[in-house]
Amino acid sequence: MATKNLFLAFAFSICFFSGFAHAKGNVTNDPSWNRLTADQRKVLIPLASEWDTLRPWQREKMLDIAHDYPKMNAEQQERVQRRLNKWSRMTPYERENARKKYQAMKELPPEKKEALKQKWHEYENLPEEQRDQLRQSHQEVHAPQKPAQ
Repeated sequence: MATKNLFLAFAFSICFFSGFAHAKGNVTNDPSWNRLTADQRKVLIPLASEWDTLRPWQREKMLDIAHDYPKMNAEQQERVQRRLNKWSRMTPYERENARKKYQAMKELPPEKKEALKQKWHEYENLPEEQRDQLRQSHQEVHAPQKPAQ
């Protein structure tokens, strides 16, 4: 199950941290939500409530995604929307963990990355009921421990 979480962190982080080409014609280098174009706001709507609190580099990455969004096929656009929605629901602590997991994944040797991708592929091919059971058992194993009183 840690594999699933690591892959999810990796997958979103690719979208979030990748080197997309800089969007041309941004209103400013660090625009507020109100200064985004209608098309940019449409793509980035999951981040609307927190946009003005994002760091400049985070906004830049999100604007790059919005810039490339029209060039994506429907499946890619759907994936971006799922990831933006998931990211917007994460706590700052969960986001930091996702960044750390992404960095750890990035530093793995190629053979370990490939093994992890294979495990993820196997997980994706499981029936939904089995995936639910795995998620549940992962949550039980990784549930925060209550301190002794």
